[in-house]
Amino acid sequence: MKILFLANRVPYPPYRGDKLKIFNLAKRLKGAHELHLLTFAQSEEDMGYKAELEKIFTNVHFVYLPKWKSALQCMKGVWDMRPLQVLYFQSAELQTKLNELLSEHKYDAVHVQHLRMSPYLAARKDIPRILDLPDAFSLYWERRRTVKRGLITTIFENIEQRRVLRYEQILKEYNMSLVCSAEDLAYLEKVHHSGNLRLLPNGVDMTTFAPRGHDYAHNNTILFTGNMDYAPNVDAVVYFTETILPLVRAKIPQVKFIIAGQRPVPKVTELANDYVEVTGFVQDLAVTYNNASVVVAPLRFGAGTQNKVLEAMAIGVPVVCSNIGFAGLGINSGEGAIMQTDPTAFASSIIQLLSSADMRRQVGEAGVRVIKTKFDWDIVAKTLERYFIEVKNHK
Repeated sequence: MKILFLANRVPYPPYRGDKLKIFNLAKRLKGAHELHLLTFAQSEEDMGYKAELEKIFTNVHFVYLPKWKSALQCMKGVWDMRPLQVLYFQSAELQTKLNELLSEHKYDAVHVQHLRMSPYLAARKDIPRILDLPDAFSLYWERRRTVKRGLITTIFENIEQRRVLRYEQILKEYNMSLVCSAEDLAYLEKVHHSGNLRLLPNGVDMTTFAPRGHDYAHNNTILFTGNMDYAPNVDAVVYFTETILPLVRAKIPQVKFIIAGQRPVPKVTELANDYVEVTGFVQDLAVTYNNASVVVAPLRFGAGTQNKVLEAMAIGVPVVCSNIGFAGLGINSGEGAIMQTDPTAFASSIIQLLSSADMRRQVGEAGVRVIKTKFDWDIVAKTLERYFIEVKNHK
């Protein structure tokens, strides 16, 4: 098949969720299909990755959208009913380039990444189109409202949540809409009554994040990974450091907490002390995971599934996580990840894991089995391929 990927960000280097997914899916589909890419570039650095992307895509097209221009468009959002994240990626130039490509090529299907890009092909009923939502954004905003915020922030988030909920109806305009979590899928079906929703999980590269085998010695290290300018991650590490970590240290005072991830904001860097390390960007996350005894994901709001949880499970590192994203994994607590919502219980599970190599091995090896059977990118890419065939044949 000849497939066009319409992406909101340049999918290279594959260090963050939206880049990671497109890169890994396309990498596995390229041998059997002709792939094309149209995406926004937000910097000169983005444009420098064209050669790497051309190893996967037959044609790569960039439309330059500087961040200052996106910010200016969002300032007009006071008078607009569309969500700010849709306004942020609004571009007449991209629409023109897309129309040009559609007139020049006969694509068998188009993959549209993110709610942000949904306006560009919502009306093109003549083309088989799949809208791939990373998660249920209305659920994300609904959960975010449960965490206490300042008055101005609360007002803004309430407005954005209502806008997103209304705007998500656009998923019905597509031949098929995908979401990465069974929990998010059920939520969207309930609120939008849509019959075109399917599940496409996030995945893990089992070559990069190879199982650690029988090595369950440890150094009392707790690890959190993620982009550290992302609000749910920032809230999670502050909450963990202030509320849960003291409970762990009361029993295991030698424990160390490592926060690994690019672009840490001041709220995060200020957490650093003798037993909390903020690393910033990490080139090889697999090494960082392998040096950890336990990975934590104490998120209090968000949606979808968490790559940090999947990657740790793939390597075999036991995870303690909150309920955010856990239900969508379709596993029982203890199958790679132990789910806890109460801070005392969360700390207790960490202490138990740190105190028992057998428990770390049992939980960790269960996680490897789950990833191999459900979340390997090779399996996920095959699922997407079937979806492309389905929309092509039922145009």
